[in-house]
Amino acid sequence: MILINYLCPSNKLLQKEHVSMINNDDFQDEIGDNHIASSATNPVRNDAFDLPDDKKIELIKKDVENILQTLGMDLTDDSIKGTPNRVAKMFVKELFGGLNPSKKPNPSTFENNYKYGEMLVEKNITLYSTCEHHLLPIIGRAHVAYISSGKVIGLSKINRIVDYYAKRPQVQERLTMQIVQELQKALNTPDVACVIDAKHLCVNSRGIRDIESSTVTSEFGGKFKEEQTRREFLAYIKLETKF
Repeated sequence: MILINYLCPSNKLLQKEHVSMINNDDFQDEIGDNHIASSATNPVRNDAFDLPDDKKIELIKKDVENILQTLGMDLTDDSIKGTPNRVAKMFVKELFGGLNPSKKPNPSTFENNYKYGEMLVEKNITLYSTCEHHLLPIIGRAHVAYISSGKVIGLSKINRIVDYYAKRPQVQERLTMQIVQELQKALNTPDVACVIDAKHLCVNSRGIRDIESSTVTSEFGGKFKEEQTRREFLAYIKLETKF
């Protein structure tokens, strides 16, 4: 039997046994197509950062060259001969840069000297991530709120935290939880919430190819679990912003 951890809608890990007789490739395809997460944390090996970035780029470049050659592409063509290097640099330096703990933003916090006691909402944060099942883009908006218990955080730091956790192979449920947990730790309060509304190109451009659908996930902590506070937050993010 194969023991698999599933992330259920209530954000709790469930375990399910699967008969080993099933073809493992088909089983893994089924997990990916159904967007099932195997872990509440990103599945990163302990030696993930032993290699320097330059070495990773060199190795990934060769792998991309092999993929393109296998597909029958002519790597001597001026348009494509630089693609392996571009893709390798993009993976290491941009799309998946959030895997590296050294790039984690420092969430500078300050004393709430002006005694602001209502919720603060940072809405419509542009979000670019990558689905870990097909390595295709996730594009959307994140809406984040917190209620100060004595500390406040610079507004741009909220955007940077969203961007940091988005820049890795992800599932949206995990990303939503990570944003909330990071802000709870930085602000020393459970009163943090996050809603993400995003399009997954693994759904929109392949498979079912439904270009209209989007995925909404939420994580509510502390006072945001109370119906009145949650309703207030959701009303704020519906406000239309025009300048």
